[in-house]
Amino acid sequence: MDPDSQYVELAVEVFGLLADATRVRIILALRTNDELSVNHIADIVDKSPAAVSQHLAKLRMARIVSTRQEGQRVFYRLANEHASQLVSDAIFQAEHAIADGTTPAHHHEERERA
Repeated sequence: MDPDSQYVELAVEVFGLLADATRVRIILALRTNDELSVNHIADIVDKSPAAVSQHLAKLRMARIVSTRQEGQRVFYRLANEHASQLVSDAIFQAEHAIADGTTPAHHHEERERA
């Protein structure tokens, strides 16, 4: 990828959007579930439905999540696998940062799957 690419600024916006613990937790919750309602996500991330709804609106505007409506209920899902991968990679990097010279847990999991 060219450092002068038009996508660099957009990538910075994505990182800025994901620089919020609640949004990261929402993505983690959606990563392990096909789709969830606002109330279910709120329960998982331990935030009010109103707060979660505001975060989901931002994620939806950025096309990180998409929705499906069923009557009055709206269900959210990840729009694609990339936000999930970004969050996973950031968490893996955090594990390296605190591993203090030891091998992080995600490397042990990779070996077990091989």
